[in-house]
Amino acid sequence: MTSEQVGLLEEARAHQDDVLLRVSDLTLHFKIYRGVFGREVGAIRALDGVNLEVRRGRTLGLVGESGCGKSTTGRVILRLHEPTGGRIVFDGEDITRMQGNRLRRIRPRMQMIFQDPQACLNPRMTVGSIIAEPLNEHGALSARDKQKRIHELLESVGLNPRFANRYPHEFSGGQRQRIGIARALALNPDFIVCDEPIAALDVSIQAQVVNLLKDLQDQLSLTYLFISHDLSMVRHLCDDVAVMYLGKVVERGPRDSIYKDPLHPYTKALLSAVPVPDPQVERARQHVILMGDVPSPANPPSGCRFRTRCPVSFDRCAKEEPAWRSVGRDRWVACHRAE
Repeated sequence: MTSEQVGLLEEARAHQDDVLLRVSDLTLHFKIYRGVFGREVGAIRALDGVNLEVRRGRTLGLVGESGCGKSTTGRVILRLHEPTGGRIVFDGEDITRMQGNRLRRIRPRMQMIFQDPQACLNPRMTVGSIIAEPLNEHGALSARDKQKRIHELLESVGLNPRFANRYPHEFSGGQRQRIGIARALALNPDFIVCDEPIAALDVSIQAQVVNLLKDLQDQLSLTYLFISHDLSMVRHLCDDVAVMYLGKVVERGPRDSIYKDPLHPYTKALLSAVPVPDPQVERARQHVILMGDVPSPANPPSGCRFRTRCPVSFDRCAKEEPAWRSVGRDRWVACHRAE
């Protein structure tokens, strides 16, 4: 074996150890029943073969149109939905079918920040009680230590510890999202699913919350799956990007590579819709306009799912589903035309 081959092998092993979460061929199908006797007539393929890798201490941005399965992916990874098939490997341990106490021991390490900060906070509970919920469920702290922990968490997200006795309706949207972040941090997790955490906030507040997430990641060595449809914010926050379309990941790679040289036609269409803050460059850019609507996940097209809207589709796209394959260092794509 040559020294170059040895070096590549060592690099591959290091990369393998660096992966905190690996998702392989993950599927989730919701059965459709009709008639008086509830006969099964089909299934909604919410997820249909999702492949992801999230490396330790990094942020993977998951982007795509509304309804493509981004939020569902995050919930299945956290085992809030039972997957129909595939594998979820977290820190080297297969948690796909894990149940009972074994799953309960894993849950503190995997948390979620929800999209709507108003809907995910109980209006009848004080902020202190909301943050203490995971501590009560999984922790064994004394009342004094618990109160100290609540104050620490509020300070870590930029809120006054005296706010612990207030109720959610007394806060602004950005402050409520900070409370949700504090709750997610309560059990010192390793991995957090951020499910469009800025979508319901004013534009002036979004940057503050994203910068807070970045600061917390640096301080606590957190790993994020950042779900969003805001490609500009994904470029600012994320290290790697995965693009979803109709229940499948169609492209994945380092952020700079994806934004500089997108390979999949759908990725190109998404990025062409992001405005450039330079009038001359913006006028010279070629915009990709997608025709038609997103097909139904209950009856997806044959072959490539994007072919009905793809501007460069050809006969093979209707007959053969493109394989998920590597096309370079850390670049993966599912497209017949990608080189």
